[in-house]
Amino acid sequence: MNTITKTNFVKNILLLAFMLFATVSTFAQEEETEEEAKSKFTFSGSVDAYYRANLNAGNGTDAQAPGSSFANLPGFALGMANVIAGYEGEKVGFVADLVFGPRGTDAIFASPMYSATGDIVNQLYVYWNVSPSVKLTFGNFNTFLGYEVISPVANFNYSTSYLFSYGPFSHTGLKADFALSDDFSLMLAVMNQTDLTEFNPTGQYAYGAQLGYSGQYLNLLVDNGSFEVDYTGGFDLSDSFFLGINAAYFSGDEEDGIGNFAGVALYPQLATSDNFTIGLRGEYFAETDGFGAIGTSPDPNFDGDQSVFAVTLTGSATIGDLIIKPELRLDSASEDVFVNSDGEVMAGLSSFVLAAVYSF
Repeated sequence: MNTITKTNFVKNILLLAFMLFATVSTFAQEEETEEEAKSKFTFSGSVDAYYRANLNAGNGTDAQAPGSSFANLPGFALGMANVIAGYEGEKVGFVADLVFGPRGTDAIFASPMYSATGDIVNQLYVYWNVSPSVKLTFGNFNTFLGYEVISPVANFNYSTSYLFSYGPFSHTGLKADFALSDDFSLMLAVMNQTDLTEFNPTGQYAYGAQLGYSGQYLNLLVDNGSFEVDYTGGFDLSDSFFLGINAAYFSGDEEDGIGNFAGVALYPQLATSDNFTIGLRGEYFAETDGFGAIGTSPDPNFDGDQSVFAVTLTGSATIGDLIIKPELRLDSASEDVFVNSDGEVMAGLSSFVLAAVYSF
């Protein structure tokens, strides 16, 4: 009898221990699952502000600025707050990229079309990794053309180029990315017409393609009667010296009265230390048939064909997650398209920018 009792006691102890182990193991697995789920969610973004002053023109209500986008407001000015939420699953995920402030408003200039209260959507898309080599993206995404982007975090220069400013900023549609090999990639896309990022009021569509090879990209955008061909790439010439390159040609729809433009920009950048890099953007940009990128000449005989050579020297100092960017920019146009503080027209404009960009 005593033996039976002891045996039952041992069985009960073993059963209790097993149940306790199972409970702890299940809890641990649930906790790991929750942690894994949390790790798939991402939250990032940036905040930026700047000071801008012309060196050879007025800085009040008559302040001039280069014809390119962003960093065009005089005095102490706001950039934007950028908030990006995402979820990255094994097969599927999403990105919701929201912008607030003047730079964000400029980035989504063609919106709102649907909302009367405004729009803050920079990107909004879902994706599906169909296989290790095929990815589908559906929604609103930033353009695949050009060297520069909307976010000041990803650009070396704070002000933007003419090539970037007059290419499309974003598209809405469906794109497919194919990893053809370790070096080659291909992207194909069908999208709303350029800048129609909320819905399609025209019933017409644009088509895009990108062929990539080892960090060099050849891009094509066909949009109704217009098309753009763009090359974007760069080379590490040494451990501390990088050269970026962007070249593009745009042919506008003659029936809609849209002119043409073409240009090339070089981006040499030298890292002098772990926390400081100095870089130069030299850009030549030409337009025909009064495209409207550079400006309008007061000359009554002006035929709309003009060019600009812009040189931007930028320093980038990193302090933790904060980047300080002093910048000197010189724009020299073939026509008198700028106005000095005395109201006289001139072909050149020099300006200074000091920007602060915080990323998280």
